[in-house]
Amino acid sequence: MVDVWLPYGKTDVCVRVPARNLLGTIEPKEQQGVADPKAEVERALKEPIGSKRLSEIVKPESTVAIVVDDATRKAPSEALLLPVLSELNAAGVKDENVTVIFGCGTHRAVKPEEAASLLGTEALKRVKTISHCGSAPDLVYVGTTKTHGNKVHVNRVFAEADVKVLLGDVGFHYYAGYGGGRKSVLPAVCGDETIKQNHALLLNANARSGNLQDNPVHVDMSEAARLAKVDFIVNVVENKKGEIVKAFAGDLEAAFLEAVKLVDEMYRVTIDRRADVIVVSAGGHPADMNLYQAYKGLDNALDAVKRGGVIILVAECPEGHGNQVFYDWMTRLGDLKNVEREIKRNFVFGGHKAYYLLKALQNHQIILVSSMPDYYATSIFKLKTARAVNDALDEAWKIAGSASRVWAMPLGSYTLPVFKAPEETKT
Repeated sequence: MVDVWLPYGKTDVCVRVPARNLLGTIEPKEQQGVADPKAEVERALKEPIGSKRLSEIVKPESTVAIVVDDATRKAPSEALLLPVLSELNAAGVKDENVTVIFGCGTHRAVKPEEAASLLGTEALKRVKTISHCGSAPDLVYVGTTKTHGNKVHVNRVFAEADVKVLLGDVGFHYYAGYGGGRKSVLPAVCGDETIKQNHALLLNANARSGNLQDNPVHVDMSEAARLAKVDFIVNVVENKKGEIVKAFAGDLEAAFLEAVKLVDEMYRVTIDRRADVIVVSAGGHPADMNLYQAYKGLDNALDAVKRGGVIILVAECPEGHGNQVFYDWMTRLGDLKNVEREIKRNFVFGGHKAYYLLKALQNHQIILVSSMPDYYATSIFKLKTARAVNDALDEAWKIAGSASRVWAMPLGSYTLPVFKAPEETKT
């Protein structure tokens, strides 16, 4: 037997797999965070990728709009914003000419206490802040995307600023491929209708985590950001602990694509065979606080397990399902075709998780090991359940057979296994 330890909430659980069945563990290549995040961001600002320095782009009289993430994301905005303000000040731009926009997309406005924790008290005293509202009556039309015909309406303060800067972090994203870069325009500062039309594209097979190639969501977002005339971005890649590994500054696309390379280097893992059974932990707290969050680990595991195979998701979920729209769509629609229709008709953030879960359930048996009441897990979310991970594995043997091959994936939310068949040897 081989013991594999899997994070579960703030502790670990052990799954015992016979050596003959275990293919191995799939884990990311984590990197250490930099000792001085501020110095790393300053370095990136001095060495922009595909662009002049920000201090060479602005003029002393320029008005500057800086988009940062809202309270639903954990980007290190404070560590990015202060060096950017210093760079602007060095070029003669006064703090009163700078507006920081919380890129709320379709989310609620940022509360004052959240603003302080996102930006820090120093930055908050120095610059104006506003929360973007996707239903605001004064949005500005900046053009229509060529590929998908999406009419792009953006925040007025953003549209009218002389210089537009985006701050954020880059990591895998379900349907945009990766977060960061152009996502700080669409959805962050776009109108509700623009966002809905973009997000309806997630039904395309190429709209998936870790993929930019022919990804319609990404293409549409990129075109929208170009129409909005973004001048400069500062993006970072973080490790699992939330520490900055490297900062990337400069051109909207060039800097973003360099950050994508580092994300792949750290978190994309190529595998040469798919398992019959995969035991995946979301990665422990906070990745498994609720099913809505923990689903990411399951989604990332899909390419590592055969069609019809078994996925055991190990996720404590002390907060239950974690998202009311996710719950409502599973209850009210409960069927993949209905969910697809609803996404096309009226996309609501949170509904996408219902779509992905129902899609995964079409091709796999899923067993959840959690503290969630069985009623919710089975009746609402259509999952099998087990009290302990080894009980779940016993159930998996019954479904897939005792000779089944097993992958273990301890950090599911932070790992993207990608199946690549070994090339056949030429005779």
